[in-house]
Parts: sequence; structure tokens; C-alpha cells
Amino acid sequence: MKFLRFIPVVGILLLALGISAGSRAGERTVWKSVVFAIVKFNDEAPKSWNIYHTEKKGLLLVHLWKRYLFVDMKEEEVYEVDPQTVIQHGDDVEWSTSDIPAQPLDVSEWKERNVGQMERVTFRLGKGGHILELQIPLKPDGKPAY
Repeated sequence: MKFLRFIPVVGILLLALGISAGSRAGERTVWKSVVFAIVKFNDEAPKSWNIYHTEKKGLLLVHLWKRYLFVDMKEEEVYEVDPQTVIQHGDDVEWSTSDIPAQPLDVSEWKERNVGQMERVTFRLGKGGHILELQIPLKPDGKPAY
């Protein structure tokens, strides 16, 4: 009978742990602007763009006009991000990777090339779509900076 008195306490503790773990999963991450990056859209510089990075290497958030793209360099995947989930704070943005859509965009012709102090990543959005080129600076030792 004494055991039955502890069931509500254990239930409340488990519920509290579940809520705190769920809130951590949806926490927003601050994405900082990539310095000295270059973006080309169909071989031309877009009028409005920026590239953001987080502490995890190989993950980029590309702001292209009113559109945001999440680029996973390791998996060679690109996701379209709902712009309403991205919050601008000066030069940085806040966004949670838990807001990634279930399906990546159809991307073809993914190419990566080291061009001196820059890593150039080029891919086509869709089979016959637009070409997006990202030039990301490398460290002096040739390793990715972002």
C-alpha cells in the first residue's frame, strides 16, 4: 500500500522530465553570418543573400531573397525552410533544426571543389532547375572553417 502513494510522484517527475526534454529539442540556435562567402544564382550574384553557420560544421542556412535553404554538406541535401520560423537578430538569425521539413528538395549535379582558400559547392535545384553556387572560405590549413 505504501508503494501506491509514490505512483503520482513518479508520474509527475516523468512528465516534468518529458516536458523539459521536449523543450530542449525545439530550442532555437543562433546562426552567425559567414564572413567572406560568395553566392551565385545561375552564374549571377543575387541582390539579397546571406549564408549563416552554426557550431556544427557542414550545416549552412542560406538566405536567398525571401527564401531560406538549409544545406547539409555531409549528406548533400537541401531543405526549404519556412521563413516565418527564422528570426532575424541584427547580422545573426535564430532557427531550430527541429523545423527541418521531412523531405529534402530534389537536388542534382552536386559538386564540391577546393579552389584555393575557398570551397565551392554547386548544385542544381531540381532536374532542370536553377543552379546555386556557394563559395565558403577555408582555414589556412585547407580545412573547412564552417
